[in-house]
Amino acid sequence: MGQGIYVVGILVDQRALYGPEVQKVLTRYGSAILSRSGIPDPSKSRGIITVTMQAEAAETEKLAAELRQVEGVRAKTVYLGDALH
Repeated sequence: MGQGIYVVGILVDQRALYGPEVQKVLTRYGSAILSRSGIPDPSKSRGIITVTMQAEAAETEKLAAELRQVEGVRAKTVYLGDALH
């Protein structure tokens, strides 16, 4: 299967504590990331990040799995369609 467009939703609890590790993971996948946006949760202790990627399904799932290994992080992916050309 070829590349597709995916959105990865990330919820970071205790973002001040775990955010730096999330950033390290995202940096490793930077070449596949088309866009990224983040907002603090109104409670200010959580952060919500959305990442749009153009990648193989396996690479996207690997990113999400690495993120889920970080304490206090939840990550889910959604496939949107074929890659941009």
